[in-house]
Amino acid sequence: MALVEVVDRGAVRHLVLNRPEKRNALNGELCAALGAELERAADDDGVRVVVVRGNGGVFSSGMDVGELRELSRAPERLRAFRRRLIAWWNLLEEMPKATVAQIEGVCLGGAFELALACDLRVMAREATAGIVETRVGLIPDVGGSSRLPAVVGLGNAKELIMTGKLIDGAEAHRIGFANRVAPAAEIDATTAQLCDELLACAPLAVGRAKRVLDQVAKPALAATLELEVALQERLAASADFGEATNAFFERRAPQFRGR
Repeated sequence: MALVEVVDRGAVRHLVLNRPEKRNALNGELCAALGAELERAADDDGVRVVVVRGNGGVFSSGMDVGELRELSRAPERLRAFRRRLIAWWNLLEEMPKATVAQIEGVCLGGAFELALACDLRVMAREATAGIVETRVGLIPDVGGSSRLPAVVGLGNAKELIMTGKLIDGAEAHRIGFANRVAPAAEIDATTAQLCDELLACAPLAVGRAKRVLDQVAKPALAATLELEVALQERLAASADFGEATNAFFERRAPQFRGR
Protein backbone atom coordinates (compact mmCIF):
# COMPACT_ATOMS: atom_id res chain seq x y z
CA MET A 1 0.00 0.00 0.00
CA ALA A 2 1.45 3.35 -1.06
CA LEU A 3 1.87 5.84 1.78
CA VAL A 4 0.90 8.61 -0.65
CA GLU A 5 -1.66 7.89 -3.34
CA VAL A 6 -1.39 9.90 -6.56
CA VAL A 7 -4.65 10.79 -8.30
CA ASP A 8 -4.56 12.87 -11.49
CA ARG A 9 -7.69 14.75 -12.46
CA GLY A 10 -6.63 16.40 -15.68
CA ALA A 11 -4.02 19.04 -14.79
CA VAL A 12 -4.80 18.73 -11.07
CA ARG A 13 -2.70 16.24 -9.11
CA HIS A 14 -4.05 15.02 -5.78
CA LEU A 15 -1.49 13.70 -3.30
CA VAL A 16 -3.37 11.68 -0.72
CA LEU A 17 -1.80 10.91 2.68
CA ASN A 18 -2.50 7.24 3.25
CA ARG A 19 -2.07 6.14 6.87
CA PRO A 20 -5.76 6.17 7.78
CA GLU A 21 -5.26 3.65 10.61
CA LYS A 22 -3.02 6.28 12.29
CA ARG A 23 -5.19 9.25 11.25
CA ASN A 24 -2.47 10.00 8.67
CA ALA A 25 0.06 10.89 11.36
CA LEU A 26 3.28 12.19 9.81
CA ASN A 27 6.11 9.75 10.45
CA GLY A 28 9.43 9.78 8.61
CA GLU A 29 8.30 7.35 5.92
CA LEU A 30 5.11 9.24 5.10
CA CYS A 31 6.95 12.58 4.98
CA ALA A 32 9.59 11.12 2.65
CA ALA A 33 6.92 9.65 0.38
CA LEU A 34 5.07 12.96 0.27
CA GLY A 35 8.30 14.85 -0.39
CA ALA A 36 9.15 12.59 -3.32
CA GLU A 37 5.72 13.10 -4.86
CA LEU A 38 5.92 16.86 -4.37
CA GLU A 39 9.21 16.87 -6.25
CA ARG A 40 7.68 14.84 -9.09
CA ALA A 41 4.67 17.14 -9.28
CA ALA A 42 6.88 20.23 -9.33
CA ASP A 43 8.85 18.80 -12.26
CA ASP A 44 5.83 17.58 -14.25
CA ASP A 45 4.80 20.14 -16.88
CA GLY A 46 1.40 18.48 -17.15
CA VAL A 47 0.54 19.38 -13.55
CA ARG A 48 -0.77 22.89 -12.92
CA VAL A 49 -2.40 22.51 -9.50
CA VAL A 50 -1.35 20.27 -6.59
CA VAL A 51 -3.90 19.26 -3.94
CA VAL A 52 -2.74 17.67 -0.68
CA ARG A 53 -5.40 15.78 1.27
CA GLY A 54 -5.80 12.77 3.53
CA ASN A 55 -7.42 9.37 3.18
CA GLY A 56 -10.23 8.24 5.47
CA GLY A 57 -11.87 11.62 5.95
CA VAL A 58 -8.89 12.97 7.92
CA PHE A 59 -6.19 15.37 6.75
CA SER A 60 -3.61 14.48 9.42
CA SER A 61 -3.31 14.33 13.19
CA GLY A 62 0.19 15.82 12.96
CA MET A 63 3.62 14.42 13.74
CA ASP A 64 3.66 10.83 14.91
CA VAL A 65 3.84 10.87 18.71
CA GLY A 66 6.21 7.91 18.76
CA GLU A 67 8.75 9.82 16.71
CA LEU A 68 8.34 12.88 18.92
CA ARG A 69 9.18 10.72 21.90
CA GLU A 70 12.34 9.49 20.19
CA LEU A 71 13.24 13.11 19.52
CA SER A 72 12.95 13.90 23.24
CA ARG A 73 15.53 11.17 23.86
CA ALA A 74 17.90 12.35 21.13
CA PRO A 75 17.35 16.10 20.54
CA GLU A 76 20.58 16.31 18.54
CA ARG A 77 18.69 14.61 15.68
CA LEU A 78 16.26 17.52 15.38
CA ARG A 79 18.07 19.67 12.82
CA ALA A 80 18.76 16.84 10.36
CA PHE A 81 15.17 15.55 10.59
CA ARG A 82 13.69 19.02 10.20
CA ARG A 83 15.95 19.97 7.26
CA ARG A 84 14.23 17.45 5.02
CA LEU A 85 10.73 18.52 6.10
CA ILE A 86 11.49 22.19 5.53
CA ALA A 87 12.76 21.48 2.02
CA TRP A 88 9.57 19.60 1.12
CA TRP A 89 7.15 21.97 2.86
CA ASN A 90 8.92 24.94 1.24
CA LEU A 91 8.48 23.32 -2.16
CA LEU A 92 4.72 23.72 -1.80
CA GLU A 93 5.26 27.45 -1.50
CA GLU A 94 8.09 27.77 -4.00
CA MET A 95 6.93 25.67 -6.96
CA PRO A 96 5.45 27.89 -9.72
CA LYS A 97 2.11 26.08 -9.48
CA ALA A 98 -0.88 26.59 -7.25
CA THR A 99 -0.97 24.33 -4.20
CA VAL A 100 -4.10 23.59 -2.18
CA ALA A 101 -4.66 21.79 1.14
CA GLN A 102 -8.03 20.03 1.44
CA ILE A 103 -8.70 19.68 5.17
CA GLU A 104 -11.16 17.22 6.68
CA GLY A 105 -11.37 15.66 10.13
CA VAL A 106 -8.32 17.00 11.96
CA CYS A 107 -5.30 19.09 10.99
CA LEU A 108 -2.94 19.42 13.94
CA GLY A 109 0.63 20.47 14.66
CA GLY A 110 2.96 19.55 11.82
CA ALA A 111 -0.03 18.93 9.56
CA PHE A 112 -1.23 22.48 10.23
CA GLU A 113 2.22 23.65 9.13
CA LEU A 114 1.94 21.51 6.01
CA ALA A 115 -1.38 23.17 5.18
CA LEU A 116 0.13 26.60 5.86
CA ALA A 117 2.85 25.96 3.29
CA CYS A 118 0.17 25.53 0.62
CA ASP A 119 -1.06 28.60 -1.24
CA LEU A 120 -4.72 28.01 -0.40
CA ARG A 121 -6.79 25.93 2.01
CA VAL A 122 -10.26 24.39 1.66
CA MET A 123 -11.65 23.19 5.00
CA ALA A 124 -14.67 21.19 6.05
CA ARG A 125 -16.90 23.17 8.38
CA GLU A 126 -16.85 20.31 10.89
CA ALA A 127 -13.05 19.84 10.80
CA THR A 128 -10.72 20.77 13.66
CA ALA A 129 -7.41 22.53 13.16
CA GLY A 130 -4.76 23.67 15.61
CA ILE A 131 -1.07 24.40 15.91
CA VAL A 132 -0.61 22.77 19.29
CA GLU A 133 3.15 22.39 19.83
CA THR A 134 3.26 24.56 22.97
CA ARG A 135 1.07 21.97 24.68
CA VAL A 136 4.02 19.56 24.58
CA GLY A 137 6.76 22.07 25.34
CA LEU A 138 7.78 22.89 21.75
CA ILE A 139 7.15 25.64 19.20
CA PRO A 140 5.94 25.24 15.60
CA ASP A 141 9.29 24.84 13.83
CA VAL A 142 8.46 23.59 10.32
CA GLY A 143 7.48 27.05 9.16
CA GLY A 144 4.43 27.46 11.37
CA SER A 145 5.79 30.29 13.48
CA SER A 146 7.15 31.99 10.36
CA ARG A 147 4.11 31.64 8.09
CA LEU A 148 1.08 31.91 10.34
CA PRO A 149 1.27 35.68 11.09
CA ALA A 150 1.24 36.46 7.36
CA VAL A 151 -1.89 34.34 6.90
CA VAL A 152 -4.05 35.26 9.92
CA GLY A 153 -2.38 38.37 11.39
CA LEU A 154 -0.03 38.61 14.35
CA GLY A 155 -2.68 38.72 17.07
CA ASN A 156 -4.52 35.64 15.81
CA ALA A 157 -1.22 33.82 15.25
CA LYS A 158 -0.09 34.51 18.83
CA GLU A 159 -3.39 33.25 20.22
CA LEU A 160 -3.34 30.08 18.14
CA ILE A 161 0.28 29.24 18.93
CA MET A 162 0.60 30.45 22.52
CA THR A 163 -2.63 28.76 23.69
CA GLY A 164 -2.71 25.73 21.37
CA LYS A 165 -6.29 26.74 20.54
CA LEU A 166 -8.38 24.46 18.31
CA ILE A 167 -10.65 25.99 15.66
CA ASP A 168 -13.37 24.68 13.36
CA GLY A 169 -13.89 25.54 9.72
CA ALA A 170 -16.05 28.58 10.38
CA GLU A 171 -13.48 30.17 12.70
CA ALA A 172 -10.66 29.20 10.33
CA HIS A 173 -12.44 31.08 7.54
CA ARG A 174 -13.19 34.08 9.76
CA ILE A 175 -9.53 34.63 10.65
CA GLY A 176 -8.22 33.85 7.16
CA PHE A 177 -6.65 30.41 7.59
CA ALA A 178 -9.24 28.76 5.33
CA ASN A 179 -10.00 30.29 1.92
CA ARG A 180 -13.10 28.19 1.35
CA VAL A 181 -15.32 26.29 3.80
CA ALA A 182 -18.00 23.71 3.05
CA PRO A 183 -19.81 20.82 4.74
CA ALA A 184 -17.68 17.68 4.69
CA ALA A 185 -20.03 16.09 2.14
CA GLU A 186 -19.31 18.96 -0.27
CA ILE A 187 -15.60 19.49 0.26
CA ASP A 188 -14.50 17.55 -2.84
CA ALA A 189 -16.76 19.67 -5.03
CA THR A 190 -15.59 22.86 -3.33
CA THR A 191 -11.95 21.97 -3.92
CA ALA A 192 -12.71 21.09 -7.54
CA GLN A 193 -14.38 24.46 -8.05
CA LEU A 194 -11.35 26.28 -6.65
CA CYS A 195 -9.04 24.26 -8.89
CA ASP A 196 -11.19 25.10 -11.93
CA GLU A 197 -10.85 28.80 -11.10
CA LEU A 198 -7.07 28.43 -10.87
CA LEU A 199 -6.92 26.53 -14.15
CA ALA A 200 -8.89 29.29 -15.87
CA CYS A 201 -5.96 31.66 -15.30
CA ALA A 202 -2.69 31.75 -17.23
CA PRO A 203 -0.24 29.34 -15.53
CA LEU A 204 2.85 31.51 -15.92
CA ALA A 205 1.03 34.48 -14.41
CA VAL A 206 -0.23 32.37 -11.50
CA GLY A 207 3.29 31.16 -10.75
CA ARG A 208 4.84 34.61 -10.95
CA ALA A 209 2.08 36.16 -8.85
CA LYS A 210 2.50 33.69 -5.99
CA ARG A 211 6.26 34.35 -6.00
CA VAL A 212 5.78 38.10 -5.59
CA LEU A 213 3.03 37.72 -2.99
CA ASP A 214 5.09 35.34 -0.85
CA GLN A 215 8.10 37.67 -0.98
CA VAL A 216 5.93 40.59 0.14
CA ALA A 217 4.26 38.64 2.96
CA LYS A 218 7.37 36.86 4.30
CA PRO A 219 10.49 38.84 3.34
CA ALA A 220 12.54 37.39 6.22
CA LEU A 221 11.38 33.77 5.87
CA ALA A 222 14.87 32.23 5.64
CA ALA A 223 15.99 34.02 8.81
CA THR A 224 12.88 33.14 10.82
CA LEU A 225 13.02 29.49 9.73
CA GLU A 226 16.55 29.35 11.14
CA LEU A 227 15.40 31.03 14.35
CA GLU A 228 12.64 28.42 14.68
CA VAL A 229 15.07 25.51 14.66
CA ALA A 230 17.63 27.23 16.91
CA LEU A 231 14.98 27.75 19.60
CA GLN A 232 13.47 24.30 19.03
CA GLU A 233 16.84 22.63 19.65
CA ARG A 234 16.84 24.15 23.13
CA LEU A 235 13.24 23.15 23.76
CA ALA A 236 13.76 19.59 22.51
CA ALA A 237 16.39 19.16 25.22
CA SER A 238 14.21 20.74 27.92
CA ALA A 239 12.60 18.99 30.86
CA ASP A 240 9.20 20.29 29.78
CA PHE A 241 9.29 18.41 26.46
CA GLY A 242 10.43 15.21 28.12
CA GLU A 243 7.68 15.55 30.72
CA ALA A 244 5.03 16.20 28.06
CA THR A 245 5.91 13.12 26.01
CA ASN A 246 6.08 10.90 29.10
CA ALA A 247 2.74 12.25 30.30
CA PHE A 248 1.12 11.46 26.94
CA PHE A 249 2.15 7.80 27.07
CA GLU A 250 1.25 7.57 30.76
CA ARG A 251 -2.16 9.14 30.05
CA ARG A 252 -1.87 11.94 32.58
CA ALA A 253 -1.65 15.72 32.56
CA PRO A 254 1.91 17.05 32.24
CA GLN A 255 3.48 18.94 35.12
CA PHE A 256 5.49 21.74 33.51
CA ARG A 257 8.28 23.44 35.44
CA GLY A 258 9.15 26.21 32.95
CA ARG A 259 12.17 28.52 32.88
